[in-house]
This record gives sequence, structure tokens and C-alpha cells, in this order.
Amino acid sequence: MKILLYGINYAPELTGVGKYTGEMAEWLAARGHHVRVLTAPPYYPAWKIGAGYSGRKWSRERVNGVDVWRCPLWVPAKLSGLKRLVHLASFALSSLPALLAQLRWKPDVTMVVEPPLLCAPGALLLARLTGGKAWLHVQDYEVDAAFALGLLRGKRLERIVRAIEGGLMKRFDRVSSISGRMTELAQSKGVPAERVLLFANWVDVASIRPLTRDSDFRRVLGLAPEVPVALYSGNMGAKQGLEVLAETARRMQGHSPLRFVFCGDGAGKAGLQALCAGLANVDFLPLQPVERLGELLGLATIHLLPQRADAADLVLPSKLTGMLASGRPVLVTAAHGTELAQVVDERAGCGKVVPAEDADAMITALEDMLRDPGALARQGAAGRAFAEQQMSKDAVLAKLESDFLGLGRPQSRL
Repeated sequence: MKILLYGINYAPELTGVGKYTGEMAEWLAARGHHVRVLTAPPYYPAWKIGAGYSGRKWSRERVNGVDVWRCPLWVPAKLSGLKRLVHLASFALSSLPALLAQLRWKPDVTMVVEPPLLCAPGALLLARLTGGKAWLHVQDYEVDAAFALGLLRGKRLERIVRAIEGGLMKRFDRVSSISGRMTELAQSKGVPAERVLLFANWVDVASIRPLTRDSDFRRVLGLAPEVPVALYSGNMGAKQGLEVLAETARRMQGHSPLRFVFCGDGAGKAGLQALCAGLANVDFLPLQPVERLGELLGLATIHLLPQRADAADLVLPSKLTGMLASGRPVLVTAAHGTELAQVVDERAGCGKVVPAEDADAMITALEDMLRDPGALARQGAAGRAFAEQQMSKDAVLAKLESDFLGLGRPQSRL
């Protein structure tokens, strides 16, 4: 099949949407499909154009069997609601010439990845002009999140934007998202149930495995084997509610042997570092390459997964998959009843759930978990089993391939 993937994030970005779109494209190419990607230069989560790339020109490269077209992008030095919108719009506009260039190629399926939803009209137009199928894959409901987090405001604006969002979504042949609650939300926006699919994020359970020895990062940080570690690893942005991590670390300093390690990058990193200034029980690590991810995740005694209350069920953090595959328990901040809470507390049984943005609850939970090493081991093993059964990369992507074949024109060639 000819498959066009269209979205702002792509490899070599190490976290978030870019990581998953990159792995999906390369997996499909390895299966013999003709895969093209329209994307921007890598910039996430540092919010800075990656070395060796330009945000001012169009370029093409061939990477692991995938034809990658990169389009200009404006990346703001400091984020705000308006600047984020302009940032997304810059890619939606700059990618239009490259999108129209696909008219001659005639992809069987055009999958646009949200965010940004601003790319959806172009994807729909291409599919209709070429006779192919249009697929919207929602990694984040950016409209809901923007209003929930206060990045966009105003009842009238919200009504207009939601009407546009719903009108676009209903025109796609398929709409998928990464969790059950998020697929339900697609239906609530007017997408017929028969067009909605679950397409969950995955993990390579072969490359991320429970360590049977001390992580090399203990040596890097100078940590003795008996020192417990609470690890946060991933994007440091607005939806995470990272302030609770700093408050928890500050209040546990001097009263617990627990060491907090925060690894990653993003718009919220400088703020988190400022809140943790002077704390002897906190270490920061830079974002690690993918080949070091298993070693990093194996550092954790307990993984920390904070989430702001007003972002619940709008996103399902992609970092959860690696945490579970590492065989270490997870402490999540989320409202009970949200899908994130249900996965951790009920379906996987891999940790504890406490209210969002509540340092008291987080401290109590950490102390309780550290008092019971047997429970930590059982929860870690349960998370690993859940990852193997429900989140295996090959199983998830094989199902997607089957859905593509059932939707597109499988006999087409270059």
C-alpha cells in the first residue's frame, strides 16, 4: 500500500508523538509498504530545532526505508496560547505545497496525526482528490486541552472552535485514538461509532525489560544500591503538573532516604529546576537516547506519573508504556475513574493512584509503597505482564496494518 503519514512530530524526536509516528512508519516500511511522511524538523521536547536541521526550508531524506519530507516550522522561544497556535499554523501552511505534491503519488491512505488539527483540512482534501481514504489519529485532544488548561479562553471562541473540530472529524473515513475514553470522546464529537477505532500506543517489550542488576545510572549519579529512587522521565510540559514533584521532594528532604531523579526536557524544565534549587535529594538528567531507555527506566524503584486534574482523559501519557515494560511500579496522580487511574489501579494492578496536584497524598503513598518491598515487586511484575499482553509493538501495529488493508487500495503500486 501507499501510506502517507502527516504530522508535525517525527523521528528522531525521542519522546511523545514523534517517537510513535517514527516507529510506526518504519515498521510499515519494513513490511513492504510504500511509506511517505510529511513532517517538520525535530524540535520536541526541547522546543528548539534539532542540530543539522533547518526550520526555514523544505528538505527530503530517506530514513530506514521511509521517504521523509520536512517542512518549515516556527518554534517560539517562550510558549503562550497564541504562540502555540501560530507555531502549529506555521507547519499547517508550510506543509501545504508538499501535501499537494502527493496528488500525483495518490496515497491509498492518508493518516494525519493530531496535534495539530489544523492539518486535517489538507489531509481530507488530498484524500478526496486522489480517491484515497482519510484517517485521523488523535494522540492529544488539543482543543479540549487548550481550553481546559487556559491556553485558549472565551465561551464564544470555544463554541466556534468545537463546531469546526466536530465538523472536520465527522468527515474522516476513520478516527482513532490511544485509549477507550478518548475513542468515546470522538463519538461524543459526532463521529459515527463504526468509524472509530482504538489504536493504542505500544512498547518494544524486547528492548525494555526488567533489569536483574543495578542500573548503570546509579553509578552516574553516585547512588548506593540500597537508596530508593523515585523517577520521572519524559516531557516536562504544561499537562504534567510537575510542581507537585518539587513540593513532594522538598517536604521529604531529610525525612526519607528516597532520591528523586527527573529526566527529560521541555518547556517546563527550567521552572521545575528553579523549584528544586538547593534540594539535596533531587537529581536532573538530560533526555536519554532510545538505546539507553531500558537502563534509565530500570533505575526506578517507583516511577512517578503526575498529571494535572484538568487534563484527565484528554491524553493518556505515552510514557506509561515504558514504565510498565520496565517491571517497576508506578505512582500516578489522577482522579479515580479516569482511564489512566483504571489502567494502573485496576486493569494492570501496577501501582497506586492519588489525587492530582496533592503533595500530601503523594508523600503518604510513597512512604506506604517503600514500606512494602514485596508489594513493589508484585506491582512491577503485574505491569510487565500487562505490557506484554496489551502493549506489544508488533501486536498493536499488526492490527493497524490489517485495518489499513481493509480500508485502502491494497493493489496500488508506486
